[in-house]
Amino acid sequence: MQYCRLLLRSYCQEFDPDQLKADSSFHPSEVGKMRTQVVTVLIEIKVPYIKMESMKTCDDSESLEVEAVFVISDFEEPIFRNLNKADCRILGPPVVFHCAKQGEPLPIVYRPLYCTNMVNLVLCFTGFRKKDELVKLVTLVHHMGGIIRRDFSSKVTHLVANSTQGDKFRVAVSLGTPIMKAEWIYRSWERRNDIDFCAANEEFRKEFKVPPFQDCILSFLGFSEEEKKNMEEMTEMQGGQYLPVGDERCTHLIVEENTVKNIPFESSQSLFVVKQEWFWGSIQMDARAGESMYLFEKPDSPELKTSTSVLSLSTPNSNRKRRRLRETLAQLTREMDMSPFPPRKRPSAEHSLSIGSLLDISNTPESSMANGETPKSCTKPSKNTSPFPSKQSARWQVAKELYQTESNYVDILTTIIQVFQVPLEKEGQLGGPILAPEEIKTIFGSIPDILDVHIKIKEDLEDLMINWTENQSIGEVILKYSKDLVKTYPPFVNFFEMSKETITKCEKQKPRFHAFLKINQAKPECGRQSLAELLIRPVQRLPSVALLLNDLKKHTAEDNPDKATLESAIESLKEVMTHINEDKRKTEGQRQIFDVVYEVDGCPANLLSSHRCLIQRLETVALGDDLCDRGEQVTLFLFNDCLEVSLQ
Repeated sequence: MQYCRLLLRSYCQEFDPDQLKADSSFHPSEVGKMRTQVVTVLIEIKVPYIKMESMKTCDDSESLEVEAVFVISDFEEPIFRNLNKADCRILGPPVVFHCAKQGEPLPIVYRPLYCTNMVNLVLCFTGFRKKDELVKLVTLVHHMGGIIRRDFSSKVTHLVANSTQGDKFRVAVSLGTPIMKAEWIYRSWERRNDIDFCAANEEFRKEFKVPPFQDCILSFLGFSEEEKKNMEEMTEMQGGQYLPVGDERCTHLIVEENTVKNIPFESSQSLFVVKQEWFWGSIQMDARAGESMYLFEKPDSPELKTSTSVLSLSTPNSNRKRRRLRETLAQLTREMDMSPFPPRKRPSAEHSLSIGSLLDISNTPESSMANGETPKSCTKPSKNTSPFPSKQSARWQVAKELYQTESNYVDILTTIIQVFQVPLEKEGQLGGPILAPEEIKTIFGSIPDILDVHIKIKEDLEDLMINWTENQSIGEVILKYSKDLVKTYPPFVNFFEMSKETITKCEKQKPRFHAFLKINQAKPECGRQSLAELLIRPVQRLPSVALLLNDLKKHTAEDNPDKATLESAIESLKEVMTHINEDKRKTEGQRQIFDVVYEVDGCPANLLSSHRCLIQRLETVALGDDLCDRGEQVTLFLFNDCLEVSLQ
């Protein structure tokens, strides 16, 4: 039965030692230390070994009876090249250390394996024209345990791109496959002796991802100076350049489609004229989006539409590229047992769709909701399938206004959830998560719970309006849900300021979130309002309802049973708002105590108490006593049950 014998090498005596020592990568002391560590590990895992200083020390007769594994500390040595040509089994010391740490046997490999930095990674390359560079990169990937695929498929974990053009790049963007620079491989190889390192580590690899606007030179038309400056800064942050409108070196002209009606110059065929959604969409998905779905078209100009459609496909060898892309898509479909793209709406149009449309990312509400979990209340249709009875009384008019504002409010909350919250929470986002789960929770809080309550209120009001009589009780509807309002509103209102601060902070620090807000703010359902402006509606809603109920009470006859019920409902709403305000003050007081604890060194731990709140803080100067000297700065913290003195 064969067993494994390892032949350790630091350098080879049969080659010129002076020549080897001249190599800057040769460090005898480091090699000796590593050799000692390898021997120690081999003893621990009970693997037989032989130390060798020269290939001549190997007993040929004995070597035939065992499987020889060469552990070499430098894959640039001449002995390595000779062993590699002889198809010998070669490992680097980090592989031995890794196997010992994981309790695994030494791997059976058919290529030299120095480390495990890229084990389980499948790479594909695109855009490399120099064969020598590509061969070097492929070799390093193999040395780190990675796998190379010539053709892109669903099994590829990373695309290494030297260009943002080509079929492989477009499919990788559509599937959300990380697209990396070649430097990622070189930097991973630099860390080859770190056995705990993994090239797929998100924190490490994000530095080497191909930015959305690599190889792009942008210009901007129709934007205000402030917004244009912001977009130019974002362009540089995302790896691109910008030039004035009309410069022939530009690759893209970004157009504000709401203000621009005509392009002020004759654009060349190499220039992409796109809407601003392409710009923000590329930043959001952290990859250059396909231009074909975002091409700018002049209003009522079929000629331009035709020419731009031709432009997106009229590239050299376009027929060959389209055929290759079809083959790639077909292969992906077979491997995944399903199409990687959404199903077409019209089966009959299967052959009429352009290939470009399959590879573009559209961030519509429908596509955002496709894989997200929608609160059940968002999907309930309105019962109002016919117009309300035509009533002219003042009481009916106020009741109608209450229902209409409630319906509008439900629509706004639904928009917040469907357009903003659900896409942010969706798994498998292109480019990875835009926000952390705790940030999403801080921003949206109890909005889904608030929506569920108001959906029920709206439905009850709708029933009353459809079957209206002057004795219908609006007050009962509000009283019915008063406890739910007390439960759902304080968690949101109390932390509304924190929600706004989180939005502002994330928008400044996370370009993808900024782009996400820009895209969604422009959607019709948002009414061009920002997320912060939409989120203030829950803060305003209950006072608005109270005003409408007061108005309704004025137009309700004294003998109407709803008169007393409305008064109770108004009092109930006042209690809800009072509870919210008291809870808010209590929350703010608790936060202030935490600020004091963090600010004052040596603050007693028992200062923190659920019943204690900060009333006043006062900066003053001591007049002098046993505690402090005259003129010393003193801070007084007055709580509801004690007074604390802090010396500067």
